[in-house]
Amino acid sequence: MQVSNIVLAQAAAETVNLNKGLAAMGFGLGAIGPGIGVGLIFAAVINGTARQPEAQSKLQGIAFTTFILVEVLALLGFVLYFIAAG
Repeated sequence: MQVSNIVLAQAAAETVNLNKGLAAMGFGLGAIGPGIGVGLIFAAVINGTARQPEAQSKLQGIAFTTFILVEVLALLGFVLYFIAAG
């Protein structure tokens, strides 16, 4: 009974072999979303400032807050890449 548990544990440890290349591709694909999001955020700030210049300071505050939230997603993907590739 004890030997079979050891064999099962070794078999489970051997099947968790992630390919580093696939992890890198996954991170690259995961970084596309935040990249597009940052572009949309600052495009909206530029459009809003062009339409209403007096609202620039308020728009920039909102933009940097949302920029931070979007970048956290990219950084999370970067950390998960190193966990998967390590």
